[in-house]
Parts: sequence; C-alpha cells; structure tokens
Amino acid sequence: MAPTSHQALKQPMILEIADIRIHTGQNAEFEAAIERGVGKVIAHAKGFHGFKVNRSMETPERYVLQIFWATLEDHTVGFRESPAFTEWRSIVGPFFAAPPHVEHFELVAQSD
Repeated sequence: MAPTSHQALKQPMILEIADIRIHTGQNAEFEAAIERGVGKVIAHAKGFHGFKVNRSMETPERYVLQIFWATLEDHTVGFRESPAFTEWRSIVGPFFAAPPHVEHFELVAQSD
C-alpha cells in the first residue's frame, strides 16, 4: 500500500530554531564566529544534518539559526549535555545581547 500524502511528508528530521539577538555593531564578528562554531563544533555532533543562518533585514542585530537534527535527543541530550555545547557557547555566547530563544519543530507539510 502506498503511503498517504501526509505520511510521505513526514521526515525523521527535527528542526531547531534559535532566535538570537546580538550586541549592536558586532555583525561581522558574530557571523564569522557562528560559522566557525558550527563547522568546528556542532557539525561533528551525532545527528547533525546541516544548518542555515539568516539575519533580519529590519533588525540587523537579530538572527535566526536553523539546525537540522536526526532526533530531538541528538540535540537536547547528545549535544546539549556534552562538552561540545560549552565549547560552542564560548565561541558565540559573548555576542549574545540576551539568551537565545530555542524551539524544536517537526515537519508537517512542504512544497514539492
């Protein structure tokens, strides 16, 4: 039996979204740090499947970091409870104007 369209859309990947606000005037340094931090630290974590970073056009100190994980636990347990998380925060944390707001999402629909 073929899967229903809803089943076909389901993917085992979890999307982590971090809404980040940085200190004014540190965009170039933060952008370099986030690429270094993901490439050096997060990219080696179990279950990591890629990332995207977007900067707000209206509020240049606001960024949205999207990280794709195989499972929720790969992020919340495997990465967040490891020494790699401390290393990651030491790279990007000094730029944060406030703690990032982080949520996890599962895919429910997508375009072709």
